Amino acid sequence: MKPLKNNDIRRILVRSTNWIGDAVMTTPALGALRAHFPNATISVVANPLVAELFRHHPYCDEVLVFDKKGAHQGWRGMLRFCGQLRQGRFDLAILLQNAIEAGIMAALAGIPRRAGFRTDGRGFLLSHAVPISEADKKLHHTRYYLTMLERLGISGGDGLLRLESTAEESAWAESTLGDGEWMAINPGAAYGSAKRWIPERFAAVGDQLAREFGVKVLLTGGPGEREIGRDIARAMTCGPLNLIGETSVRQMMALLSRCRLMVTNDSGPMHVAAAFAVPIVAVFGPTDHTTTSPLAETCRIIRKHCDCAPCLLRECPLDHRCMTAISADDVLEGARSLLNKTR
Repeated sequence: MKPLKNNDIRRILVRSTNWIGDAVMTTPALGALRAHFPNATISVVANPLVAELFRHHPYCDEVLVFDKKGAHQGWRGMLRFCGQLRQGRFDLAILLQNAIEAGIMAALAGIPRRAGFRTDGRGFLLSHAVPISEADKKLHHTRYYLTMLERLGISGGDGLLRLESTAEESAWAESTLGDGEWMAINPGAAYGSAKRWIPERFAAVGDQLAREFGVKVLLTGGPGEREIGRDIARAMTCGPLNLIGETSVRQMMALLSRCRLMVTNDSGPMHVAAAFAVPIVAVFGPTDHTTTSPLAETCRIIRKHCDCAPCLLRECPLDHRCMTAISADDVLEGARSLLNKTR
């Protein structure tokens, strides 16, 4: 791999990952990029959902929305978007997305220095193809992205997750939640049903913590999880505020930043909460907690050993034993330890 000469880099394009949680875990890498190139302009390319994370972000000067399901659909849409990127005259592309599509985009945009892991057969498209080993693939995702930059000679930053809400967004969250202390329950997971713990057990945990600690319960999640939210709200006696499917990404960020605790599946909102230093109880089943656990000082991972886990499947082909083995008491034990610690 050729060394990356960075004395004349003024405009940097970063191709973000496509999932909320993964994108949050790239923020330490973005921080390193900002620290290493303090005078450069950093533009982030992301899909419409992920793009919301990087609006009003200190590591990002510009957000470019790549909507492959809408305005940039198909090859014509891709070519049109790459034509727009050409006008930006970028000096360097950092490809955090592992797909060959990111390499094609950077090449068609005419960016002379294109750097990323040599994955998905895209090495020939990169001017700086970073070798990747099996050990690299087992790194925690935050370390995975930082490792790529370090091999390019890029370092710096504090290594922490970072998201920010505006004053207006924070004020909206304050008015929406009102007085009192809140805990969030995030029962969904966009990746697939295998990552979702049992709704009735989420409800039992919420009710018990409301009784013991006097916290109010906020239900968070995306539009595809509304039915789960309704089931949990009906099963609860404490009267939760069910905002599943009712908020934007940025509104969700502001709401979570106000919470004293989050109980959640392995999901995008889990990492959002971690970026705001919210204590987290995370239920893990089919996914690998060693690579995608929340980067948070106050966190409890709840999981049970199963021979078939982690399988990384979207849907369980068996009996969902990795999740059904986790009881409400298991989660309550973790939640109580955090709430007592932060009381």
